[in-house]
Amino acid sequence: MPPQVAAAYRYCEAVTGQQARNFAYGIRLLPTGKRQAMSALYAFSRRVDDIGDGALDAEAKRLRLEDTRALLVRIKDGGVPVDDTDPVAVALSHAARSYPIPLDGLDELIDGVLMDVRGATYETWDELRAYCRCVAGAIGRLSLGVFGTVPGARDAARAPEYADTLGLALQLTNILRDVREDADNGRTYLPAEDLEKFGCSGGFHSDMVPPGADFTGLVHFEVRRARALFAEGYRLLPMLDRRSGACVAAMAGIYHRLLDRIAAEPEAVLRGRVSLPGREKAYVAVRGLSGLDARQVSRQGTRGSA
Repeated sequence: MPPQVAAAYRYCEAVTGQQARNFAYGIRLLPTGKRQAMSALYAFSRRVDDIGDGALDAEAKRLRLEDTRALLVRIKDGGVPVDDTDPVAVALSHAARSYPIPLDGLDELIDGVLMDVRGATYETWDELRAYCRCVAGAIGRLSLGVFGTVPGARDAARAPEYADTLGLALQLTNILRDVREDADNGRTYLPAEDLEKFGCSGGFHSDMVPPGADFTGLVHFEVRRARALFAEGYRLLPMLDRRSGACVAAMAGIYHRLLDRIAAEPEAVLRGRVSLPGREKAYVAVRGLSGLDARQVSRQGTRGSA
């Protein structure tokens, strides 16, 4: 590996370690090459997200995102030399040559962030799901390009579908966790029809439940939807090698436990960001490395087909 590429990967790993609160627990379990590639994917995705969440006006954000898309075209075309001044582009270019990463997924991510910039809202779950597929399902499919599937894995043709669905589960959990923060930033992600059904159309601009609203009912409704997505997405685990499966099990497991915590105390998300302590995240990572989650999914699949 040229020294410039090695340095670019080190930069991306530093970005991941500093900014990826939950993601980093999973990718630490990967062998060096895959860990570096996942760090490059994260660093590029982080750049896109930071543009969308930044303080620029909407038009400036749009232009920055289109510049980032143009950079992605250069990466796809192999037009980034190893001595380029952008370490993220150098690292991602090398990762894309090393693994069959479907880089069009990053175009989808940019499309999703542009929806945020335009202030898109979602009337139905189908509309929100389309957004989630851009900003999270695409990341699942990109990651699968790095992980690969084990030879002879049963139903491996459906692996991208399961990776996409697991991304949706994580994103819906994020939306529930950040409902108050998003409201303060002028964003509403939960479907309007769900908000109306539970009397929550007035929004979430206080740490108190709006008068007459069934906020607990709303959260439990969305939690059931997220749990169904997790159950479907977990079918990916037996298709992965041990360390890739451990990475996915750790990342998904952290979010699944976060979802359980939200379900146990729905109103907590109105008071601040709900999170897991570091020791619990570490436990989930160890559990993933043990292969316990993958074996459990395999047993459930075997019973279901019996």
